Amino acid sequence: MLMKRLTVLFLTAVLAVCCTDRGLDPGRGGDSPEGAPGHDMIVLGRQLDDPYSVDNMTKALSAVYPTKAGRVELEATHSYVRFRPSGEKQFARLEALGLDLMDHPMDYEIVRDGDWYHDPEIPDGEVTWQYAAVPRGMVLPHDIPHEVLYECYIPSDQSLTKGEDGVDWAAVEREAYRLTGNAGMLADPDGTKAGSSASPAGRITVVDPDRGGEPEGVRGVRVRCNTFVKSARAYTDENGYYRMTGSFSSKPRYRLVFKNSTGFAIGVNLVLVPASTSSLGKGEASGLDAQITRDSDRRLFTRCVVNNAGYDFYKRCARESPALKTPPGNLRIWLLQGFRSSCAPMLQQGVLVDGSKLDSLLGEFTILVKLFLPDVLLGLKDHDSYASIYADAVHEFAHASHYMLAGKDFWNAYVRFVIKSFISSGFVTYGIGTEENHGYCEVGEMWAYFLQTVLYRERYGDKDVPAFGLNFWFHPQIFLQLEDRGLSFNRIYQVLGPEVTDRETLQKKLTSYYPEYKTAINQTFARYN
Repeated sequence: MLMKRLTVLFLTAVLAVCCTDRGLDPGRGGDSPEGAPGHDMIVLGRQLDDPYSVDNMTKALSAVYPTKAGRVELEATHSYVRFRPSGEKQFARLEALGLDLMDHPMDYEIVRDGDWYHDPEIPDGEVTWQYAAVPRGMVLPHDIPHEVLYECYIPSDQSLTKGEDGVDWAAVEREAYRLTGNAGMLADPDGTKAGSSASPAGRITVVDPDRGGEPEGVRGVRVRCNTFVKSARAYTDENGYYRMTGSFSSKPRYRLVFKNSTGFAIGVNLVLVPASTSSLGKGEASGLDAQITRDSDRRLFTRCVVNNAGYDFYKRCARESPALKTPPGNLRIWLLQGFRSSCAPMLQQGVLVDGSKLDSLLGEFTILVKLFLPDVLLGLKDHDSYASIYADAVHEFAHASHYMLAGKDFWNAYVRFVIKSFISSGFVTYGIGTEENHGYCEVGEMWAYFLQTVLYRERYGDKDVPAFGLNFWFHPQIFLQLEDRGLSFNRIYQVLGPEVTDRETLQKKLTSYYPEYKTAINQTFARYN
């Protein structure tokens, strides 16, 4: 509990000096006997007998093929292992091996489903046990504590459809469920339906009423499903469709893991896992469809909106000519439902984590920053619509893209200015524009509010929507008016390098890069002196 209290204090301190008040004022297959999936901590019941243990699969083989008993020897295909990574670096090393890590035991009854689990024997603030089915022969890192729980036999997808040894492994798998008392989990307990095993496929969508109300795909999100130690995962495409390569005879549990295919992760799980997980409940072996609306669980809805904003932003950066730099591939985004403010401190990228700089600025919060390292913090309090969440998200993605061009030294100065000016100005966000080094903030916020307006208007097709950020001492309308006169946002972006630390340098570099717009540039800047 102490770690949680310190975290709240840290977030309050950081968000107090961040960008603020930018929000706008103007399925198939679900089958969860326990009711709709919850989104708090998973509640476990009794330990179940895993059909996929070598012992149970051997018994099932003997039951289905008595004459083969003793002639077909089962060798473990996987080991069921639990790990205790010390932090995110070790967690990432395990994921890099291709392991599908889960934070809860895979062989326990789930009394109430949820988005996360923490072993009650593990102290608060430490990484909980992570569970995975590890392929035989995989060499595990010796410095990451782990424990082999038991050996498993998980039939390959090829053997389920055509066993070279003459064994119908799908029938053996079903028998293992029956022998272990888990027949109720089977999609076809009697095995009488053709193709009683299936590869999950489906579509995950989210609804934006301000854009016609038609469901749109949740793009690039990871869909995971499992039953006991057998699991599969796939990413959705740009329309929200997914298809697993693994097949199932039982009804799996489905979850969304907000680690996007473009690289960024959405989550505020501290050091436990880098990406949030949302439960979708049990579904058919053939797949599960889910349609998320603002009436769905709020955390699930906001994660889907920010996921789509990020996916679209990354793809948009890459297709521009000249291109915008995409934000870091490992960008970490925290969604904070109880805060109104948002910011892009880029801490995981190394901003402010350089020794005495951080110590002198944040004091007792230094250790928390070094542990958690968010890049983007999105405060979502009072943001109830897709449109308002999207607007805040693209503003912060614009900052993250600017960081890639301006660099860490620029961002260090930028963040230090925001913190110090907030205090020296009597707690005014962004200060009053006369403080030392205010140019870093001027350039950074002009760009972010400008691109926020451009992308918001593009999505919602309304050039009459008021621009964002017009009431501050900096002037994003300079960029808006230059765009109206033909200087596109991706061309403006090209000048935002590390040397552009104030308005005067910005004006000079724009006229140097685009001499054909010199008159328009000088006139526009003069208008806002």
